[in-house]
Amino acid sequence: MNFLFLALASALGFLSLIAAAPGAEISEVRIAGKKVTICRVKVREEKLELFLRDDAGQPLKSFERINQWLGLHGRKLRFAMNAGMYHGNLGPVGLFVSEGREMAPLNTDKGDGNFFLQPNGVFLISDLGARVVETSKYPALREKVTLATQSGPLLVQRGKIHPAFNAASTSRLYRNGVGVPSRDIAIFAISEEPVTFYEFATLFRDVLHCPDALFLDGTISSLYAPSLNRADRKMDLGPVIGIAE
Repeated sequence: MNFLFLALASALGFLSLIAAAPGAEISEVRIAGKKVTICRVKVREEKLELFLRDDAGQPLKSFERINQWLGLHGRKLRFAMNAGMYHGNLGPVGLFVSEGREMAPLNTDKGDGNFFLQPNGVFLISDLGARVVETSKYPALREKVTLATQSGPLLVQRGKIHPAFNAASTSRLYRNGVGVPSRDIAIFAISEEPVTFYEFATLFRDVLHCPDALFLDGTISSLYAPSLNRADRKMDLGPVIGIAE
């Protein structure tokens, strides 16, 4: 556990540890007066996985069903969060790489909605650690990618907040995303109150010190954290990222 990080953040009034959960350090932070739950994962010590379908190819849809499926293999969830946008059939809108296999291709189309708000990007785990990259940069990567999920927009790119975000916006929704302060750490965040895109991006840049961060989704944003007695069930989920034992 990075006690120095927690002590400094707490001293600034930003963050307080609320659960030393197996697999993820779970903390509470506030941005613009709104509460956000933070899940910090050491990616070289914990294996992040993507969950979407069972052995028969049927969508898993919920944390409960994921746990049931894992139970058949003698495993269970320790932490999970929805991991990107999806179609009506619950299939991912963009890139989906699980256990090193590309299950859905990179989506470079133009379109409407948050996914296509450029620049968008990819969160990935490779042999070099965690990373968030702009979609157009992904094909040129030379590292061995074992996990990847595409979404959009990029909240923060190289320390700069997405140019489309307006500090004066009043459009607030529940949102979740992921940022990477270093190749060793992935930080997942889910707002417990509605926040604007600008507020959420500011959290990753200024409080969590992530030079790159990716929006995963809003409204449906869901967290599984047994240490908090949480297993959110808002609606059927597509891709889910988590840690299982």
